[in-house]
Amino acid sequence: MNMPEKDRHYHFDVVRRAIALIDAGGEALSLEELAARMNMSPAHFQRVFSRWVGVSPKRYRQYLALDHARRLLRERFTTIEAAQGAGLSGTGRLHDLFLTWEAMSPGQYARRGEGLTIRWGWFDSPFGPALAMATRRGLCGLAFAAETGAEAAMRDLSSRWPGAEFREDGQALRPLVQAAFEGRGRTALHMTGAPFQIKVWEALLHIPPGAVTTYSEIARAVGNPRAVRAVGSAVGRNPISWLIPCHRALRKSGELGGYHWGLPVKRAMLAWEAARADADADHGRGPADLPPQGVEPSP
Repeated sequence: MNMPEKDRHYHFDVVRRAIALIDAGGEALSLEELAARMNMSPAHFQRVFSRWVGVSPKRYRQYLALDHARRLLRERFTTIEAAQGAGLSGTGRLHDLFLTWEAMSPGQYARRGEGLTIRWGWFDSPFGPALAMATRRGLCGLAFAAETGAEAAMRDLSSRWPGAEFREDGQALRPLVQAAFEGRGRTALHMTGAPFQIKVWEALLHIPPGAVTTYSEIARAVGNPRAVRAVGSAVGRNPISWLIPCHRALRKSGELGGYHWGLPVKRAMLAWEAARADADADHGRGPADLPPQGVEPSP
């Protein structure tokens, strides 16, 4: 999605307002009524949504509905083994991005960032303001501040490495962020967490765009089917949101569960991916027609 950064915040703000109106009982509003409630003309509303997600707002409303997660669970539930067997190929976001990842060593984790230099910067993303952080080995943090606020997002990520030196350097991070949100180039992830958290995050990396899984499925995949609550905690502590797709984890009931950066952001992410996957399918672009996608640990 090649959209000027200055437009992204505005487009996502429109989506947030639409979600709020629909949740407040506006699911039965017509497109014209919804646009009027947002003080926008139907034509402007159409342009914003079509530019943001690639489908018309009339169709997009179904992805913002409160029961959308349940429909995803019925129609696009994916086991970890099935995702691995499919070679991680899929439609939509990041189909031409090759991710590599590595975990910090136990000694590095215990030192809580001591000796590390972490660069950070703010960027406009498809889901509002995003805070990116990176070590020399790759992205180590990606947070979304539309719901939590900038100060809370900065405090949250920086607290994970209390011994690190932090330097603002958005220019150095720009290629990594462009790869994350625009599918251009390659990026690496540098994860820090306890061994169980790393296993959970690795499982999440196997769920392709447009698909979802459950917390209980992740627990089964990491070899501890009774650890659903612990899996939920590990998902909530994911430091690199979006690229480690914790938004694709749902409750078995079809409820969204939690999301560290706010449920409206999670719903927007799920809606954006599902809409783009459907748009690709409508245009006959399946996995075989797309460049390869992969996620693998660094050597």
